[in-house]
Amino acid sequence: MDSDRPRLDVPRRIKWAAYAVPLCALPSGLWRIALVAGWPDWYAGHDWLPGERPYVLSLSLLAECLALLTLGLVQPWGERLPAWVPFAGGRVLPVRAVVVPASAGALLATALAVYATLNYLFHFVPPLNDTGAAFPTSGPGAWALCACYAPILAWGPLLATATRAYHLRRTRSGTMAVG
Repeated sequence: MDSDRPRLDVPRRIKWAAYAVPLCALPSGLWRIALVAGWPDWYAGHDWLPGERPYVLSLSLLAECLALLTLGLVQPWGERLPAWVPFAGGRVLPVRAVVVPASAGALLATALAVYATLNYLFHFVPPLNDTGAAFPTSGPGAWALCACYAPILAWGPLLATATRAYHLRRTRSGTMAVG
């Protein structure tokens, strides 16, 4: 093991929580990619506005990239930037610089998941497309939609768990940087 790399004592359950976050985001991203590709029949007739397809694809990519950042909470690069990072390589990350955005992300992911679930069940926001349904509400399409989006409900709580463990590990172990 490289002597410059910090040795992390991360409990196995916390590692599992962090590694589960990108897996929770993946099915919904694949669902959106399928929509852009025109795979589901109920959305194939949708008239895409200019820029709408790239937006939906970018949303999937951004969500997965943000989910992958959770791995930094259980990896050495989440405490000390790798040497190859320009201008900052090798620097220790301040605990607050990691915990504040991760906590905000956990709160936001939880709030969005709760809102989306309630909106799906109670239709707070009216459907936006021509057919009167923005998503399938019954049959195999509805089951597929729910199966792809259900894992995202765990994103916020899993991120919060990994963030709390990161904070406790960094503030108790003496590796905390000022900031």
